[in-house]
Amino acid sequence: MPSEVEIRPVRAEDAEAVHILRLRPSSIDNTMAIPSERVTRARSRIDGSGPDDHVFVAVVDGQVVGMAGLHVGAGKGRHAADLGIMVHDQFQGRGIGRELMEMLLHMADNFLGLTRVELQVYPDNVRAIGLYESCGFEHEGRKRKAVWRHGEHQDILVMARVR
Repeated sequence: MPSEVEIRPVRAEDAEAVHILRLRPSSIDNTMAIPSERVTRARSRIDGSGPDDHVFVAVVDGQVVGMAGLHVGAGKGRHAADLGIMVHDQFQGRGIGRELMEMLLHMADNFLGLTRVELQVYPDNVRAIGLYESCGFEHEGRKRKAVWRHGEHQDILVMARVR
């Protein structure tokens, strides 16, 4: 169990740690990250975040061990947001993903007034699906052969929490 988890907004100086986190085996396997990503991509994503991007990191003993973001839609989609989350393989199963999720949903409900929060997840990511279901997300559909993963086209599940 981690000593104490700090959930805080991502900072520019977190770029290197975020880059390393995205290159962890579980991040590459369960997100859209690929092994050839460069640290400049992490820097540009952090620096390019706008007022509708709410990104947090989980820090344990000074190490970034998780990251999650809520990205609010524009125009007629302003009531909704996309959500993404990842946790370092060696820190999974310790409640860090739940803490990050609770922070994002707190933002969605109490600061942004969002009606809909949606996400995409691989069907074999059972642990993540369980977390999402426990936070009120429901299965809405399946995008067939949506991504190239493990040497083949694979499906992605679409889940959402609607208030």
